[in-house]
Amino acid sequence: MTNGSSAPTGTAPPASTPPTSPAPTASTAPKHRPIGMTILAILALFGAAIAFIYTLQMLHLLPVTIGPVRFWTFDLWAAILWGILAFIYLWVFRMLWAVNPQGWMFVVLLASLNLIFAILSVLGGSSWEAMSVSIVINGIILIYALLPGTKKSFGV
Repeated sequence: MTNGSSAPTGTAPPASTPPTSPAPTASTAPKHRPIGMTILAILALFGAAIAFIYTLQMLHLLPVTIGPVRFWTFDLWAAILWGILAFIYLWVFRMLWAVNPQGWMFVVLLASLNLIFAILSVLGGSSWEAMSVSIVINGIILIYALLPGTKKSFGV
């Protein structure tokens, strides 16, 4: 049966204006990454690289080099712990890169713990040369994270 009209039924009337997207709010607006956050994120990435290198050394895939002396070592537990630390650093890097203020707390905590463990390693018999890269990188991360300008950019 037809209703007698020539207009097709079931179609929507033509829209006079195209739909618009909602106005950006504080949660949807793109975040600005201050230079302090960018530098801290890159330093966290260096920390992840150092932890990954230590993981490969503990898995007997890279030699441990102290000056002109090279030797190989294998320690599965140390490799697992250094690997976990590398992934934590990558996670912190992602938080800092996404301008997540909680990333500041995690990077300060992580760098502090790494410094404590590195100093305990030196006291336990490791040489300064073996732990120097870890001490320097984590020291730079901690010092830079605690600068007033960096803390201000994170709102701390």
